[in-house]
Amino acid sequence: MFCMLTLFPRFALLQSLQFWRLLYSLLKQVHGGQCTESDATDTQIRFVKSALWYHGYGRPELYWLPSDGSAGSRELLLAFSWLLHRIGLLEQLLARNRVRTGDETSVCTCEDDLPNSQKGRTEIAPEYSLEDKVDVRYLQWLNGRLRFQWRSLHALHQEQCKLLHKIHLFTSGSHMDKILGHFSVTETDLIRRPENYKQLLQFLESETIQLEAFLEWKQLEQVYWRWMETVLDNMSEEGSMCKSQDAHTKKSTLSKVDSCCHWAGSLTGKIDRLSRDLMTVHDQLQELVTHRKSAWYEKMKTREEELQKEEFCAAARKIQEAVQLKLLDLTYRCAPRKKKMHGSCRLVFRSKHSASKTGFGRSVSKEPISTVSATEVIRELQMRKASLERELKQLQEECRQRMDEVAQGLDGVICISP
Repeated sequence: MFCMLTLFPRFALLQSLQFWRLLYSLLKQVHGGQCTESDATDTQIRFVKSALWYHGYGRPELYWLPSDGSAGSRELLLAFSWLLHRIGLLEQLLARNRVRTGDETSVCTCEDDLPNSQKGRTEIAPEYSLEDKVDVRYLQWLNGRLRFQWRSLHALHQEQCKLLHKIHLFTSGSHMDKILGHFSVTETDLIRRPENYKQLLQFLESETIQLEAFLEWKQLEQVYWRWMETVLDNMSEEGSMCKSQDAHTKKSTLSKVDSCCHWAGSLTGKIDRLSRDLMTVHDQLQELVTHRKSAWYEKMKTREEELQKEEFCAAARKIQEAVQLKLLDLTYRCAPRKKKMHGSCRLVFRSKHSASKTGFGRSVSKEPISTVSATEVIRELQMRKASLERELKQLQEECRQRMDEVAQGLDGVICISP
């Protein structure tokens, strides 16, 4: 992969199908899946489009490409370059393929806000993802299946934590590094089966080759982006030329029509009359809309007066609850807190008398290291969970009120809350 980047001008010579397979392989690794050559071409292309849409790629020309992989090498080059710049494709691949000799876990206490790149993605959604009509029962089945898989994953993770605790406890005091004090799973396996060190050595050599290729790529990166600028300039020039040709074709077609059709004058008069009729209808509709709006405003005003008289206490109670939720959320957001943690941390076992000093270790060295205990991470995640639950409750209440408003306009329909 990294060696191919050093030969980036040859990307233009790649066939479209090969480029689809390359993106499929890279995005499969980024999303933690297994790349299989047996997957059909349309399946691979569908996955690439879905992954690009998920990451917020907003060029619709790519989603219009055929599913047989017969065209679109330059569009795929643009998408590949966008992935390099936007999501740090190479950095993610290096992080996923890194050889882990220690027991690590991912920790994230960042705010899970929707990125700007993912807002409004439904406008460019692939035709197979959001626009197809799906049975609600099928969605319910998928939701139940997802919940079951989540529970199974949680149970497996708990079992893994128990086994890790046993290994760390039984090997405590055996490690040469006093900061760690115990062996990891990989180190324990090497002690039990020393012949496996050859495989570990091969993994380390492979990772070293990838890192050297990445350093070579970083030296040529600026040249690659200058070349991509020329590609974009050529595409914009071709687009402007196509537009000018289309405009010229339309003008020539109109001139031929005017010269060849003897009834062009009468047709123009009919068009003018139709335009005047449309303007008249438009004015009438505008007046009707204005009248309907005024009537609706009067109806809403009357309804508000009735609410003020009959349900003032209930409305005030709801407003008070909403204000309390907002205040709690504001208190959580404005409270002073430590720097957010994000990334992989090495698990280090500490006994009770030393648990207040260390916990998760971000690095292993003789120098003082930044650590955080598991209880701090759990406390931070619990606060975040409470904030999300309050937000969910508020959204459910707003949705319930909206449904009540819709139900009031339906005759003969009774809505029963679950």
